Amino acid sequence: MRETPETARRVTRRRVRTRARLLGAAFEVFAAKGFGRVSIEEVCEAAGFSRGAFYSNFATLDELFFALYRERADLIAAQVADALAQDGPDLDVPASVDRVTEVLLLDVDWLLVKTDFLVHAARDPAVAQALLDHRGRLREAVADRLSRARGHTELPAVLGGADGAARAVVAAYDGVTTQLLLDRDVDAARGWLKQLLTALLTDGGGVPTRKP
Repeated sequence: MRETPETARRVTRRRVRTRARLLGAAFEVFAAKGFGRVSIEEVCEAAGFSRGAFYSNFATLDELFFALYRERADLIAAQVADALAQDGPDLDVPASVDRVTEVLLLDVDWLLVKTDFLVHAARDPAVAQALLDHRGRLREAVADRLSRARGHTELPAVLGGADGAARAVVAAYDGVTTQLLLDRDVDAARGWLKQLLTALLTDGGGVPTRKP
């Protein structure tokens, strides 16, 4: 029987749902057990699918892991860009820091998966490049916002401009989230990150002064 466009659309929608369920189940399993301790069978069981459903979407567990990381990482990069864009052409540093902090520190499970991916990437140059590309997009979103904004405090000269400030923001996030993984104190991590980012972007965290 010849496939109709409607049948093809139904198949596509079903495959999209299957892939989404596999990714969601994998996220939970990876966060609970760690990437190196998870089997394809465990992901399939958590998703309620057979191995056939898995292999119709992913060739290997590594491919699924990469897809999961990319999906979550791109979402966070978009959320950060959106949080920084809400002030319009001006930039209210304290308000922007509050919004970015809320976006970055909502999900300890994501930090566990992200850390697994970092360790995995350190041993695989191709995966490492994917991670570097994502981090580059995140820095670019921050740097672009800082360079285009008007009416905000001058960036500390020691950072060397918007790109240096963006690198410092990402480095501060990495440091704070490492502590968060150990003590699981989200409120404390949010407070520390807020202080660090405010200090980085307002010349030491003092009272903001507008550009002339």
